[in-house]
Amino acid sequence: MSQVWSAMRVTLQISFLATLIVTALGGAIAYLLAKYRFPGRNLIETIITLPLVLPPTVVGFYLLVLFGRKGILGEPIFDATGWSLILTWQGAVLAATVMALPIMIKTTRSALESVNQGYLLAGYSLGLTELQTLCSIWLPLAWRGISTGIILSFARTLGEFGATLIIAGNIPGETQTLSLAIYDAVQIGDQNLAMILVLILTAIATTAIMIVNFLGAHK
Repeated sequence: MSQVWSAMRVTLQISFLATLIVTALGGAIAYLLAKYRFPGRNLIETIITLPLVLPPTVVGFYLLVLFGRKGILGEPIFDATGWSLILTWQGAVLAATVMALPIMIKTTRSALESVNQGYLLAGYSLGLTELQTLCSIWLPLAWRGISTGIILSFARTLGEFGATLIIAGNIPGETQTLSLAIYDAVQIGDQNLAMILVLILTAIATTAIMIVNFLGAHK
């Protein structure tokens, strides 16, 4: 059971941190895409969507090329600090963030764009600033959709496997998440352990879906 608790601790730590980053970064990007039209917008949308359609192992390889010790960004970071994201829980957070970010952006953007533009124009006509309009009109009217994006993003981080394995490895107590622990249990033939881990992930995912359905049914 110690392996179960260890994997749960690592998974929740990574998922909560990744979800916080996804919420902030994804929310900001979604706002910019919903609010403004600018050159290169389609290219940005394409890049954002790629993790949804590419195999996670491919995304993990790209992250390795970027942040590995000989990577485009990883090498100067390692030379300056002696630290690398590779085979660390921070690397696992990065992998989970990248894989969940498209869900947050697309869901939040859709929620923001569904708000009646007349309300926004009324706010501007009353002298509200961009920030005031966002906080007093846009977010209150779109909060259910944004909440759905956060919950689905959290659920996605829980199940991340391929990208995490490539960039963070499978180190028990450090980077071994529930998904990776399931893989290990199956590999060694421990069906009982695998079943326990599977049921835990299934319970969490089911709870997330039920919350999303509840939010959708009470608009």
